[in-house]
Amino acid sequence: MNGTPGSKSSRREFLHSSTSAAVGGALAAQIAFPAVVSGVGTNDTLRIGLVGCGGRGTGAAAQALKADRNAAVTAMGDVFEDMLQSSLELLRKESPDQVKVTSERCFLGFDAYQKVIDSGVDVVLLCTPPGFRAEQLRGAVEAGKHTFVEISCAVDAPGVRSVLESAEVAKKKGLAIVSGCCWRYHYGARGALEQIRNGAIGEIRSVYATYLAADLSHKYYGPRKPNMTDLEWQIRDWYNYTWLSGDVTVLLMGGHSVDKMAWWLGDEMPIKAVGTGSRVFPVEGNTYDNCFVAYEYASGIRGFLACRAHDGCHGDYSDYIIGTKGNCTVPHGRVPEVKGETNWRYTGAMNNMHQTEQDELFASIRAGKPINDGTRMAHTTLMAMMGRMAAYTGQEITWEQALNSQESLSPGKLDWNMKLDLPPRAIPGLTKFI
Repeated sequence: MNGTPGSKSSRREFLHSSTSAAVGGALAAQIAFPAVVSGVGTNDTLRIGLVGCGGRGTGAAAQALKADRNAAVTAMGDVFEDMLQSSLELLRKESPDQVKVTSERCFLGFDAYQKVIDSGVDVVLLCTPPGFRAEQLRGAVEAGKHTFVEISCAVDAPGVRSVLESAEVAKKKGLAIVSGCCWRYHYGARGALEQIRNGAIGEIRSVYATYLAADLSHKYYGPRKPNMTDLEWQIRDWYNYTWLSGDVTVLLMGGHSVDKMAWWLGDEMPIKAVGTGSRVFPVEGNTYDNCFVAYEYASGIRGFLACRAHDGCHGDYSDYIIGTKGNCTVPHGRVPEVKGETNWRYTGAMNNMHQTEQDELFASIRAGKPINDGTRMAHTTLMAMMGRMAAYTGQEITWEQALNSQESLSPGKLDWNMKLDLPPRAIPGLTKFI
């Protein structure tokens, strides 16, 4: 399987078509709530299965229920019963009439995802740690299910190749795959894209994307209990382990930023990358807590990603798109603006982008025009992964190298009592590209 970066000549055509569709979806969501009211089959219940019952999974399920008044959660799966029951309790409290999960449809174990898929659901929300998602997406698509897939969709190149295959199968079957790269569902960002498409900043010359955040310790599970096996501990504390997170700072935080970078550039993929990174604050596991990547495109454009998770440091979560006629800034928590030959500031409606991605997923299913983010989701996951590979090895990594990498981060068949020794944290210049 091969995938090649897009050409510069296709970028404006892509922006025109994708922005028009995106803005149309945004307007539909504003005009009618939920957006599915004008679709077909609105009286049929859409049965939802949740796989991965942590905070993001519970949130996605709650938003899915708000998106469609005729949807119901009918099955849930996780490897931990406490997580599943806590999630179920919260969902029942928030949407009691739409949560129809019996004890027989609460599935536990590493095969819980398949049991959820086989339980008769129509839509599957895949919200487990990223290391499990490629396999779970394959299972859902093979079974003919629509899916929502949280960021990131894979942690290694074999996983990306699997997702690309699943996306093609989904297209042939007419199935939806909506990505958790939520910024493409943000009204303000869509407004900024429209300005870029209309030439407000001229030709893009570079993009600087930041995700400079505070320490992520609040995301961690807590101290390891004496009776915890290696596997239970790592899954509960999955942020710290590359086989589960892919590296949360580079692949998940950075993944949001490179997905936006790709969006501004018409989903043209870079031809190569160099990067640097490290772990400054010691923690168990083998991930980094900072990274800087420089992407190079065939057209000569440069994209720069800065991501960091350190307390006491300057914080920024913005995109700075530099053009020949001006600059566009898309910040987190503030409205996008353009400065230059054209001056513009977004004044439209604000939205919860996590809610909108569910609104538009269910609207597309009802309308018989399912959204399929699968290919671009795989490509931007690989783009972030390419940056990780460059930072970990200290080498220049090409797109083809990244796509065809044979490195698998999976520890193999999982057993709760297995001894799980991990590769050491990467050392640039010594860690080899595989």
